[in-house]
Amino acid sequence: MSSGPLVAMVLARHCAISYWKELIGPSNSIKAKETHPDSLRAIYGTDDLRNAVHGSLRFSSAEREIRFMFPEVILEPIQVGQAAKDYLNLYVNPTLLAGLTALCKHKPADPLIWLADWLIEHNPNKPRLQHDQRAPKVMESGMQVASSSS
Repeated sequence: MSSGPLVAMVLARHCAISYWKELIGPSNSIKAKETHPDSLRAIYGTDDLRNAVHGSLRFSSAEREIRFMFPEVILEPIQVGQAAKDYLNLYVNPTLLAGLTALCKHKPADPLIWLADWLIEHNPNKPRLQHDQRAPKVMESGMQVASSSS
């Protein structure tokens, strides 16, 4: 299926298959040069077999091909409209707001790198271990010391 190195990617967007089909043009590169001269296949393809890019024809084909190329990917429907806004408001905006607020307070020299590091460190989906302050302290001898809390 490939005559050389390839780059596999997943395009995730609303109506991704039809959008990608429009961008890549007809599968026959010679026909693409005539009818869709600005398409990827017209620009990079050479003939009917060497047409430069691949695009899934249907959603079911795309799912199968994504699972083949990227077995670790979790395929979920992409939310649109109000459902997307609700998701962003509930899960993304609170973390992003906190990060941007911290960014403004710190004023780092490289704000993009700083924010990326902050988001990784404060990922709400990453479990964190917290030290229990009420746990008994253990001395080197192995004896427990009662802790007092005021």
